[in-house]
Amino acid sequence: MVRSYVIPALENISLWHERDISHSSVERNIGPDANITLDFALVRLSGILEKMIVYPKMMIKNLNLTRGLVFSQEVMLELTKSGITREKAYRLVQSHAKASFAKNTNLLTLLKNDKSITGKVSEKRLDKIFTYDKHLKNVNYIFKRVFK
Repeated sequence: MVRSYVIPALENISLWHERDISHSSVERNIGPDANITLDFALVRLSGILEKMIVYPKMMIKNLNLTRGLVFSQEVMLELTKSGITREKAYRLVQSHAKASFAKNTNLLTLLKNDKSITGKVSEKRLDKIFTYDKHLKNVNYIFKRVFK
């Protein structure tokens, strides 16, 4: 709901110096509605966060159940950087992803065994892609900014 108020709010900007009833009538609605809705959502979210129990080891275990499929998009993008078209890179990674899922094998192993991939992306680079570190590198910074 709050997102839907953006357009009427932006439409009010164009005539800021010529105020009339059309502007104030919109503001009288979206102002209170947006604040009440956001307050409700934030109160609910704070209740969830207060009671949430996080098990980092279980989170990693669950992510690892995918056998590396969560990294498939980044592999595809890396292949496009090497000059392969997006469509070809997609089909190439997709075929390995499907095989990984069907055979319950590690995607990284399948990719490393494919010369058409390792000829474009080094095994060292593939190893780097298949880590969670890059996704977690700013966590402490974000928490410091948010919670000071």
